[in-house]
Amino acid sequence: MSETIREAFFLPGADPDAWPYSEALRVGDWVYIAGQGPVDPLTQEAVLGSIESETRLVLDHLKALLELAGSSLAEVVKVTVHLADMADFDRYNAVYREYFSARPRPVRITTQAGLWGGIKIEVECSAYSPRP
Repeated sequence: MSETIREAFFLPGADPDAWPYSEALRVGDWVYIAGQGPVDPLTQEAVLGSIESETRLVLDHLKALLELAGSSLAEVVKVTVHLADMADFDRYNAVYREYFSARPRPVRITTQAGLWGGIKIEVECSAYSPRP
């Protein structure tokens, strides 16, 4: 029986010891991205703004982490989104469509949650990305 290799990935400039988890983890053909908020990877401080700007920053973080792990947004199969206020749903969803326009789109759930530091959004995802 072969041992499954686990590889961790972090945004450029991020301190791997800043949080007690990996930002991204590849396990075989699967890539898991931990909940990403609109946070500056260098300072670990929230980058607060409109729901649109926070959503773009978060999805850019997801895209970068997926690429570091050898995957892409096109290979994402499941997305979990937490919004601080469901009144922001339509505006966040419009930005989300810019990043996930190709069909089939990943499955997704969006919930309202109390979020850290005044951020408006946090997103996690999983991607199936077979190794070459």
